[in-house]
Amino acid sequence: RLLESMIPVKMINFPQKIAGELYGPLMLVFTLVAILLHGMKTSDTIIREGTLMGTAIGTCFGYWLGVSSFIYFLAYLCNAQITMVQMLSLLGYGLFGHCITLFVTYNIHFHSLFYIFWLVVGGLSTLRMVAVLVSRTVGHTQRLILCGTLAALHMLFLLYLHFAYHKVVEGILDTLEGPNIPPFQRVARDIPVVSNAVLNTTAKAVALTL
Repeated sequence: RLLESMIPVKMINFPQKIAGELYGPLMLVFTLVAILLHGMKTSDTIIREGTLMGTAIGTCFGYWLGVSSFIYFLAYLCNAQITMVQMLSLLGYGLFGHCITLFVTYNIHFHSLFYIFWLVVGGLSTLRMVAVLVSRTVGHTQRLILCGTLAALHMLFLLYLHFAYHKVVEGILDTLEGPNIPPFQRVARDIPVVSNAVLNTTAKAVALTL
């Protein structure tokens, strides 16, 4: 199914089959979360693990659930033959191209390489989803609205994850937690001072007692 998600279907005269299961899409969303965490850790940002993981999970699951719901609503208006579970499965498997593109470009930092993967890998996964929706929609206008919206959202989301996600997360972290300071730096510097003061006070008390 992962390989099928990268191969656009040619027959659009009859409705194409969509896997009605969510295990694969769920694992792909968690994989995308892990790739985003890896991309942030390899950058020069100092962040808190809990906040970073929560932001990545919110971004990935928000896109998956939000866009699936929005496209399902459009499909309902356009009389497309698709259920909510099938829409979640279709979009979830469509994230496989995003996972490949981001994993490669986070480790090999060339913008030209990203654009190639964006067009080829991301484009293939988007074309697969568009072809399936076209096969389940009647009417040229309905097909154009539904498939154009899905393709634009899917491709723009990949651009956002590569170029803007890190900057947005850093801005959120600066707002919530203040400037990025290495954790416990101040506490570690103050511990010797406190211990010396305690030792001096104890020594004076012993001397006065004697």
